Amino acid sequence: MSPDRRFRRLGLVVHPQRPLDQALATIRAWADIHCDEVVQVRIDGQTREVAPAGDPAACDLIIALGGDGTTLAALHAAAPGGRPVLGVACGSLGALTATSASQLEDALADVAQDRWTGRMLPGLEVTGAGGAVHGAINDLVVLRRGASQVIVGVEVDGEPYVRFAGDGVVVATPLGSSAYTMAAGGPILSPGSRAYVVTPLAPHGGCSPPLVVDAGSRVRLSVEPGWGGARVELDGQVLDLESRELEIGWRPELATLVAFPGGEGPLTGLRRRRILLDSPRVLARDDRAAR
Repeated sequence: MSPDRRFRRLGLVVHPQRPLDQALATIRAWADIHCDEVVQVRIDGQTREVAPAGDPAACDLIIALGGDGTTLAALHAAAPGGRPVLGVACGSLGALTATSASQLEDALADVAQDRWTGRMLPGLEVTGAGGAVHGAINDLVVLRRGASQVIVGVEVDGEPYVRFAGDGVVVATPLGSSAYTMAAGGPILSPGSRAYVVTPLAPHGGCSPPLVVDAGSRVRLSVEPGWGGARVELDGQVLDLESRELEIGWRPELATLVAFPGGEGPLTGLRRRRILLDSPRVLARDDRAAR
């Protein structure tokens, strides 16, 4: 067996409310042996403190303690420095968490022995006014802010696709396609697909089905916010972006997620969480066979 790897600095991103005592105790005991320093990566709006503040770019590994939302925040913090993120479920196991708090000791042992792989997550590059570029791992959402509708025009590589009035639009990666996009009637993209999907939200009349866009193409959204206004969200975070023209492209490697050999696949995870569910007729047949 090769000697355990020693880490210079470990970063933590924590859920603001969930119980974390078990996971924190496991990390601190492990860090006493394998790590020189443990710091906390501060997230905007987060006041909970479990360790001294530190720069995510200076960390060898970032551990997210909470759930998918916490892991997503950690991925955004880690992405500029190219740091990997280990998602730890302190509750139910989600799509981005690789282990649970109860199994964290074994997961950290695998990390120390380099028995893990980096799962590269693609993302969206969103360009607004002035050329400012933002990244989304799950989705970009444009939503009406008041009671009035917004009008959205969609172009792909300069070719008009559709203009519609409605609640807004979602543009999602394969990872994000099982979230808001699916809830709005859009398709799930297979993990590993080099494509993203544009899904109109509650379009009023006309014909504007969800559109799957090749990774090599660029989408332009033109937004007329109406009297109530509109807001732009990237991965659930409101973006201070007043531009009515948004250009969206594909980034093949936006963030790195820690994964372990033999871990659960994305589609299996969707079935376990019953986001994907077999039809009642098939389930009834299985029940009869079991009896």
